Amino acid sequence: MTAAIRRANRRTFASLRRHRNYRLFFAGQIVSVSGTWMQNIAAAWLVLQLTHSPVAVGILALCQFLPFTIFGLFAGVLVDRLDARRTVMGTQAAALALAAILAALTLAGHVTAFDVELLTALRGVVLVLDAPARQALTFEMVGADELPNAVALNSSLFNAARVVGPAVGGALVATVGVGACFSLNALSYVAVLAGLAAMRPAELHPVERPDRPPRLLSGTAEALAYVRQSPATLLALVIVFVVSTLSFNFNVLLPVLAGQTLASDAGVFGLVTAAFGAGALLGALLAATLGRASWTVLVSAVAGFGIAQLAVAPLRDATAAAALLFVTGACFTLWTSAANSTVQLSTPGPLRGRVIGLYYFAFNGAGPAGGVLAGWLAARGGTELAFAVSGVSALAMAAVAVAVHRGAERPLTSGVTAGRDPARA
Repeated sequence: MTAAIRRANRRTFASLRRHRNYRLFFAGQIVSVSGTWMQNIAAAWLVLQLTHSPVAVGILALCQFLPFTIFGLFAGVLVDRLDARRTVMGTQAAALALAAILAALTLAGHVTAFDVELLTALRGVVLVLDAPARQALTFEMVGADELPNAVALNSSLFNAARVVGPAVGGALVATVGVGACFSLNALSYVAVLAGLAAMRPAELHPVERPDRPPRLLSGTAEALAYVRQSPATLLALVIVFVVSTLSFNFNVLLPVLAGQTLASDAGVFGLVTAAFGAGALLGALLAATLGRASWTVLVSAVAGFGIAQLAVAPLRDATAAAALLFVTGACFTLWTSAANSTVQLSTPGPLRGRVIGLYYFAFNGAGPAGGVLAGWLAARGGTELAFAVSGVSALAMAAVAVAVHRGAERPLTSGVTAGRDPARA
């Protein structure tokens, strides 16, 4: 039994054991992403307290994701043209500056809902480039063979921070106010910048670059043409687009669930957010242990994601809601890790940055519409209606994916090999 556990641990943390650059990146991100989650819940809570409107929280989500809608299709072209490590250093420095401005305004007592929304929108612009650049850098740090493991570990980091950040953030909001969350987030970026600066560029895996630097429009068109010809990549992106838009609006729904449906305070908001994050952490560690992209896991987890939200919809008890949000979180990272790895590993090197950009456009591009829809549903029928719509949408997408799989001339394989289309593997 002990030997089996040791083998599982070796598989789960393979990328961290083997790559110094990835260890530095991972350590810095642990601190930084925790700070980001503290700011996320503090900003949502602040806007809700300033406006007393679920729709206003939806507008905050609109501000965060609208930049992906406007610029997301083209961000990958820049990633294919720029050095990934230096790009991430620039985006992280910009995020630090924006967090510091928000902290200063809040601590001075002059912050308004408009200030929070504007700075959130500017941070969204930074993230449009940061997200695909970080994925491209992950590939360079660990290589193709261990990319699924590193993607899952990145998810585990993100979701461990989703546990720590909201828990600490909720306590800080309840005791010393939201300004402390914004200040600590600004300081947290120092850790990731230090890790990036300490990397050894010579140890990064070489990446195949396009013969000519891609142009904005023609380079994007080339990526779209590739996706149309790759059934597995196309299906993965469609799943991500639909489920992320209609079923992943927790930044809008959880503050409303805590503050209105459960009639509780910031502490309960932190609890339900952390419960989702704890489940997401478990799902990410399971994905890291699997170490490969799996269509079976992807579709099953999308279905589980929908069922769990349908079960959350009628609840009025915080403990029961937290337990089901734990399950929801586990399903979430299982399907997103599988989809991310599928998209990256099925894409040739010269197109990888652009197709990763399409992945993030699918994940966030319709976020503004999804956030406003979730806020409107919560205003009309409470979180009961909003979670019911989310659950039905995810289940419908899982059914569509099963139907496409069964009707394909060549069924999608359960695993993905680097640089090959899973539909042709």
